[in-house]
Formats: sequence, structure tokens, C-alpha cells
Amino acid sequence: MMNKDEGIPPGWNYNPATWGQRLPIIGLAAVGFGIATYLSLYQLHVFPTIWEPFFGNGSQKVLNSGVSKLLPVPDGVLGALGYLSDAASGAIGGTRRWKTMPWIVILFGLLVGPLGMISILLVILQPVLYHAWCTLCLCSAAISVIMIGPAMDEMLASLQYMRRVKDSEVSLWKAFWGYKSVQGKVI
Repeated sequence: MMNKDEGIPPGWNYNPATWGQRLPIIGLAAVGFGIATYLSLYQLHVFPTIWEPFFGNGSQKVLNSGVSKLLPVPDGVLGALGYLSDAASGAIGGTRRWKTMPWIVILFGLLVGPLGMISILLVILQPVLYHAWCTLCLCSAAISVIMIGPAMDEMLASLQYMRRVKDSEVSLWKAFWGYKSVQGKVI
């Protein structure tokens, strides 16, 4: 079922949980965290100005907009927390985590995917509502979107594993949390 040496899921020709697959995502999340933290510090009035090389006062318009203030904390703070969660959940576990820790892989996918979708929505809102662009916001959105594909690959491997567990009539709950054997069956 699985190449034990490489941890490749059945039907796959590579392992989506290798460090070579995950480190770029973790690195991008760290860069995104840095950008979002910088934007947050401007929104929290720690910095009086924001760096904007291309769009004049566009970043100020976007970062001080009604959308950025919809929640009790600025959207930059939420973005920083999202990227930090992406990096942490991407770093947890070994190269077989798609099978040994489905819970973290699925959490990782659920963190990365929606953050990317929210980033796309926020990019669309910049010109539509405020007739402005924010360079660092665009960079952050690009990072979020780039992270989606590789994170979804690993999540798909875990979901396929969970499907095989269900088909073998083994406890999904226990397999989800990484138990190696359930009801006398090795999974």
C-alpha cells in the first residue's frame, strides 16, 4: 500500500509531506507573517507611515478602510495570526504525517485554503471599493495563493487515507488522531 522508505501515499508518485514539499510553504508563511505584522503595526498606529513604492497613498486608503476595521482587531493582525498558524501547522509532524497525523494535515489545509480565498477577496475589494491598491497587501495575497496548491496536495493525501480507513471499517475518529491500530487492525 505504501512505500515504507519514502512514505508515498498509494496511487501517488511523490510524498506531499516531505520537508522539501513543506519547507517552501513554511518559508512563505514566515514572509507573509512578516508582511502582515508590518501592516498590523501601521494599522495599530505604531508606525505613522506605511511603505508604498507604486500606488501613492493607496496603502493608506486600503489599510484605513472600513473593511480593514470591520472586526475588533485590524485585518493585518488576523493575517499575521493566520500566517503564524500556517507556519506552525506546516512544521508539526514528520514526513508521513498525512497518515500518522491526519488531524494536523487537515487543519493545515483548512488554515491555508481559506486564508488564500480571503486574500483574493480583499484584493478584489481594493479597486472596487476604494479605487486604490496596496503593494504589500498584494504581496501578502500572492503568498497566500501560492501556498494553497502544495497544502491541498497533502490534505488530499490525508483525506484519501481517511477514506481507505472508512472503507476498511476502522474507527475514523481514532485514525484521525493517529492511532496506529484500531480494533486489532493495523492502519
